[in-house]
Amino acid sequence: MGLKDDLERYREVGEERREDLAEFIQYGDLGQSRPDSVRIPIKIVDLPEFAYAQQDMGGVGQGDAEEGDQVGEAQPDDDGDEDGEPGEEGGEHEYYEMDPEEFAQELDEELGLDLDPKGKKVIEEVEGDFTDITRSGPTSTLDFERLFKQGLKRKLAMDFDRDYVREALKIDGWGPAKAFEWARGENIPVSRAWLEDEYAELSSEEKSEWASLDEMEDNVEKVSTAQRIRREGVDQIPFRREDERYRYPEIEKEREKNVVVVNIRDVSGSMRQKKRELVERTFTPLDWYLQGKYDNAEFVYIAHDAEAWEVEREDFFGIRSGGGTRISSAYEVAMERLDEEYPWSEWNRYVFAAGDSENSSNDTEENVIPLMERIDANLHAYVETQPSGNAINATHAEEVERHFRDSNNVAVAYVSSPEDVTDAIYEILSTEEEA
Repeated sequence: MGLKDDLERYREVGEERREDLAEFIQYGDLGQSRPDSVRIPIKIVDLPEFAYAQQDMGGVGQGDAEEGDQVGEAQPDDDGDEDGEPGEEGGEHEYYEMDPEEFAQELDEELGLDLDPKGKKVIEEVEGDFTDITRSGPTSTLDFERLFKQGLKRKLAMDFDRDYVREALKIDGWGPAKAFEWARGENIPVSRAWLEDEYAELSSEEKSEWASLDEMEDNVEKVSTAQRIRREGVDQIPFRREDERYRYPEIEKEREKNVVVVNIRDVSGSMRQKKRELVERTFTPLDWYLQGKYDNAEFVYIAHDAEAWEVEREDFFGIRSGGGTRISSAYEVAMERLDEEYPWSEWNRYVFAAGDSENSSNDTEENVIPLMERIDANLHAYVETQPSGNAINATHAEEVERHFRDSNNVAVAYVSSPEDVTDAIYEILSTEEEA
């Protein structure tokens, strides 16, 4: 094993020693990551390197040292750092970077999830295999194999040993009528008209060649259809118009897995720093997860106090106002935005809201819940962040949970500390998985 192999092994060890995903979500620095790249710290593993001996350091029995000088004292190198000064640049091995897709896979394994997004928006219609059949169409699409098989079946069903039946007409006293009756009893598909034409061509001596049917059968060998085809082949197949079928390609619709995530956050005066941090710790991994699961993900961020307004992601988690709280104002903005740009027929939709559950009087029951029922979505979720426990007037989460307790697309989670974050994420995503 060479040095290159050693380095690869050390890198593998480094990746294995990256922070546990749950630990990173609960306590890690989420701000180091970007929307398209999740950076998870690695517990440092020193890489091996060669150490070269320093020359001209002096020593016993050589150099310019005089009696009384200290032996073995290294002199500082003018081009190097002073002793004990640490390097300031971090190595590339200090973070493990994963894209949202890998993050979603890792979170599935961590929490035992398996969300399978459905495509909605049709981006292309393509012709698939020729599996559909119709009775008319262009000649180029005629299913000749099927036509041939149908004709061959008919040929086999209509075929009989003409020489053998012709001999029956030579039985004394028979004639076409008697021969036709005999043929029907033997399941020979001969027509009466054919028998009459053949009988007319016989001479008077031929019409009494055989004294009985037994004598004829003893002297004439019957050849089966299979034997005759092997010997003579098939010279003609009886095709009919009714057997024609034309192949049509199956139209396949390619659908893109689109998702829009609406994140709603209470920014009123009661939402202090710890509450805001818990919202960020919950919403940020959810954004990464859904971005990793879908082909195309878009995000809408809405802040509200008594009124609501749309903001950029960079501002979403830091805003704080001094106003009151009316949660329904955010759902009104969300519904308008979704109806205008993200139709339910083409987009998977998630509406996530978070706050400390404080809301203006009767707003939850009279306004928020009806709005949640009107907004079609894969999943509605509300995350209550109360680091110090429930406040007396913090009832919004409980009211939503009570009203939607039998619903399969509404989740309510409670987060009072970072330890609760992964449980809250599981509560939300597992609800979507069961929907």
